[in-house]
Amino acid sequence: MAKRKRLSPAQPVFLDGPVPGQRAPETKSMPLGAGQAPIAQVAGDASARAALDEMSQAMATARAEGRMIELLPLDVIDERHLVRDRLEQNEDEMTALTDSLRARGQQMPVEVVPLPDPAGGRTHGLISGWRRLTALRRLYKETSDPKFATVRAMVIAPETAQDAYVAMVEENEIRVNLSHYERARIAVRAMKEGVYPNQRAALQGLFGNTTRSRRSKIGTFILLVEAFDAVLYFPSAISEKLGLALAREMVRDPGFTDLLKARLKDSPRDSAPAEMRILAQSLAERQAPPPPPADPEPPARPRLRSTAQNSAAGERIVTRVTQGIEMRFTPDQGRIELVGDGISERLAEMLEDWLKSL
Repeated sequence: MAKRKRLSPAQPVFLDGPVPGQRAPETKSMPLGAGQAPIAQVAGDASARAALDEMSQAMATARAEGRMIELLPLDVIDERHLVRDRLEQNEDEMTALTDSLRARGQQMPVEVVPLPDPAGGRTHGLISGWRRLTALRRLYKETSDPKFATVRAMVIAPETAQDAYVAMVEENEIRVNLSHYERARIAVRAMKEGVYPNQRAALQGLFGNTTRSRRSKIGTFILLVEAFDAVLYFPSAISEKLGLALAREMVRDPGFTDLLKARLKDSPRDSAPAEMRILAQSLAERQAPPPPPADPEPPARPRLRSTAQNSAAGERIVTRVTQGIEMRFTPDQGRIELVGDGISERLAEMLEDWLKSL
């Protein structure tokens, strides 16, 4: 059996304190942190790293989703990244925006996208906010104030070029209403850039949130853009009524397009009203009532009465309007039908616009 060790009694010097003139027992100091358990220190370091990783991930996600506002130098933004939908700026509106930026600074960010192949120091392409960017550049050129040397921007990453064009159009629709010509022009340019395969897809993609009637009118203005964009000086001044009337005349008489082009090229135009007068006069001359014919009026177009109904109350009058289009009129029902191979969605839209203009 092991022998137990006897404990010696406590020394009085330890209880009553050191005897005067006698050295106190030596004690060793503890290293700082030696009293903390190692597992607690490891857990604390891991928690700090996890919090830092989580914050970094949140910032990366916010940047990727376009929720983070960054300050970018003005000269790194390429405003020509997309074909702009606004052809001209109202100088009064631009002056008001410039004054607001001067007094209150930039309140709303622009939207940009990182360029995959930066060139000339341009690292970001402008999606929306052209007016704000232009106003800030004016202010910096005028004042050289460093606070106007940068622009607040949300860096987004549209999945497709279509998303980028839609973002630009929607931003301008909200802030500064576009003319029908400007809407039609961006649709035409988007098709030329290969963003949309055809007109129907372009109108639905860019203006899917608007009414069918407005999309139809924009589609009608596409005729004007394709025909006159190279010769018009102030196209955004064309009103809805004038534009639709010009398009109808172009469809009715294809030769009208070349005649109007020649007239525009030969006529001086130093202002939007002057150009609008040329368009309106050209249209009025075409729509003037023709002189009375010298010969007797030709006989009325033959009308075929349907054999399906023998009574006058149910008769149907059938008239061949043009090649491929037949009109069926049922007087007692107040009903008109157009049938034939010549019927198309385009014809229906133009007929709707014509009826609304009556």
